[in-house]
Amino acid sequence: MTRKVTIALDVMGGDHGPAAVVPAALATLERDESVSFMLVGLREILEQARRDSKDSYGSRLKYVVATEVVGMDDLPADALRHKKNSSLRVIIEQVKTRAADACVSSGNTGALMATARYVLKTLPGIDRPAIISAVPTLKGRSFMLDLGANVGCTAEHLLQFALMGSVVAEDILDIKRASVGLLNIGQEAIKGNDVVREAGELLSRSGLNYVGFIEGDAVFSGKANVVVSDGFVGNVALKTMEGVASLIASYLRQEFSKSGLRKLQGLAASPALNALRHRLDARRYNGASLVGLNGVVIKSHGGADKLAFETAINTAIVEARKGVPVQIGKLIEDQPPECIRA
Repeated sequence: MTRKVTIALDVMGGDHGPAAVVPAALATLERDESVSFMLVGLREILEQARRDSKDSYGSRLKYVVATEVVGMDDLPADALRHKKNSSLRVIIEQVKTRAADACVSSGNTGALMATARYVLKTLPGIDRPAIISAVPTLKGRSFMLDLGANVGCTAEHLLQFALMGSVVAEDILDIKRASVGLLNIGQEAIKGNDVVREAGELLSRSGLNYVGFIEGDAVFSGKANVVVSDGFVGNVALKTMEGVASLIASYLRQEFSKSGLRKLQGLAASPALNALRHRLDARRYNGASLVGLNGVVIKSHGGADKLAFETAINTAIVEARKGVPVQIGKLIEDQPPECIRA
């Protein structure tokens, strides 16, 4: 029997706010009868959401009023100290009290991480939560972390990221023994800085399915189900990927619009181009997990539309049903203390 889960959604977050969140929630309710939602936002927004839903879902759709909104340009510390009844914080509080099994927000990333860490705390043995998300590969998808939460990391931190990433990859991809690679400037053992080389040694003794160092051009090969780096390198890599994807799309549009003949060629190639667009559609990979916390917190892209937010919701549902934080906690417990102590 499918486990029933309740997901708290920040209706106010992101560029589109309720215009993306509410339709995504209603579509999920129609598709999966084992899911319930708590919509959290300003009273007038929730009243409109209630009208949109036509009260068709009974107890599966609840409304929780928040009186404040965290802006995308708010400093994390200010949001944490001065907006204690914001929609962003209220969804996290629902996870803490177990009223919800997971939460999703398209809001301010820094504020979401700071608030989640303060309210939920980190799991025993985890020094720093990390941000993990899926990326497309030749074999489907892999997961990268950290994507920006931690700039300066020790070797022990990188091991913790690998342990957490392996749990997420195995649950989302439904595989056993996820392969783990460490992002480096070369595959040879002598390459990289001291932290990366030491992390490689720790990973080789961790019991994980460690496949060694991988270079940036191998991220998309699918050699590793989990790609580990510090947050600085990971964030730069992620933004570079997004930029290259936009560049390729722009080049294709330019080439197929240069002449009437090119336009006809583009029309003939449209099935293949549409298939390529679908495979590389960033909305299909939306939903970054804030792993290492005592609860499931998913960060949706700030510009997420309905489809993208549905993808983030689906990630939250899987992690809630699989009990990702509990799995991470057990895996950390099995590690020798000298390996994970930062």
